[in-house]
Amino acid sequence: MRTGRGVVAAGVLAVALVAPVVPTATGAPPGADRDRDRWLHSSDGASGALAGPRTRDGRLRVTTKATGTRKVAPGLWFRRWDQPDARGRTVRVHLLDARLAAPRLRLRYASTTRVADRAPLTSFLLPRAVGAVNGDFFDIGDTGAPRGVGVDQGAVRQGPRSGRNVTLTVVGRNRVHVGETPLVARVVGRPDLVVTNVNSPVLPPDGIGVYTPAWGPSPGRAVTDETGQRRVREVVVRRGRVVSNARPAKGHRIEGRLLVGVGRGARQLQDGLPVGTRVRLRVRAVGDPRIAIGGSTLLLQDGRVTVLDDAVKHPRTAVGVDRDTGRLLLVVADGRQRTSVGLTLRELAELLLSLGAEDAINLDGGGSSTIVARRPNGRRGVMNSPSDGAQRPVPNGLQLVLAKK
Repeated sequence: MRTGRGVVAAGVLAVALVAPVVPTATGAPPGADRDRDRWLHSSDGASGALAGPRTRDGRLRVTTKATGTRKVAPGLWFRRWDQPDARGRTVRVHLLDARLAAPRLRLRYASTTRVADRAPLTSFLLPRAVGAVNGDFFDIGDTGAPRGVGVDQGAVRQGPRSGRNVTLTVVGRNRVHVGETPLVARVVGRPDLVVTNVNSPVLPPDGIGVYTPAWGPSPGRAVTDETGQRRVREVVVRRGRVVSNARPAKGHRIEGRLLVGVGRGARQLQDGLPVGTRVRLRVRAVGDPRIAIGGSTLLLQDGRVTVLDDAVKHPRTAVGVDRDTGRLLLVVADGRQRTSVGLTLRELAELLLSLGAEDAINLDGGGSSTIVARRPNGRRGVMNSPSDGAQRPVPNGLQLVLAKK
């Protein structure tokens, strides 16, 4: 299975950026130490339970005493079980076990209509969806948009050039890969204008972001707040020409494309794209994925545990790939409650390894962790116990859909 290269299909823009991404030992992007807990664990940034030292035989193993195992659809099974952690505390685990070779089973991206929207996971699944989990980390305190790469049916929805590019991607019908997916974006003929983001909730210092109608109303300065830089510029491009170059205005309808620059990026836009300038943008991803969804870090790669973090327990969501059998493993572990304490990242990786995965990524955890399956009565329902007490509104997820006969 390929790793280290992701995918993004050609989109409606014309922007190309490719930059090497060097993850840290924890899988967080360079420069992310200041919000490391939020980046690795949960969009809400809440503190988790301390794991404490391991016992001599502290490795998590899957118990054979499942409290619920049933067939959800052809090629898809749901399991639930309780197991002790290294200190004897209970962890409740939920698993959707999918055989992607099943003739009618398809893996699809799930999302709200707009990139910068959130809703309960069950509210935006396709009518024929039989299982799902929540997806990427997101900007919970402001725009609500996902922080990583998102591709839906070959079209790029959002993502950064580099820094948050750990993804699960699907090529063709159901060929799944786990690795890094840098976006490719460029202003054609203007190599000096380096586009750093597409529909992203946060721009880096001196960056330039592209925003499309899929984002929703124009973000104004909301996507530049974290830089601490005051200079911001917004360029409106319609029908291939610049029609406005001014300070950003929040909340207006995006018709065409917006370029938003901060710091040096703002100066470049102000000086380099006066009104009337012809502009052609291109946006794509490396390769040609049908779907892609971002996560915080690789948990497993080629059967090796790749995370060191073993200190804090949270509710968790992850997806693993068993290349030997063609299985996709969608896992949610409950946490932050009396009946289930949650898992550390290393425990999560070891759990997926014990289930047969060779490759896996960590998705958003904490109150976002949600797993949905079709019940015996034919209706879909949330199968775990979200730590917020109800479904947290999220921007995206992964769904398993039954194709029509």
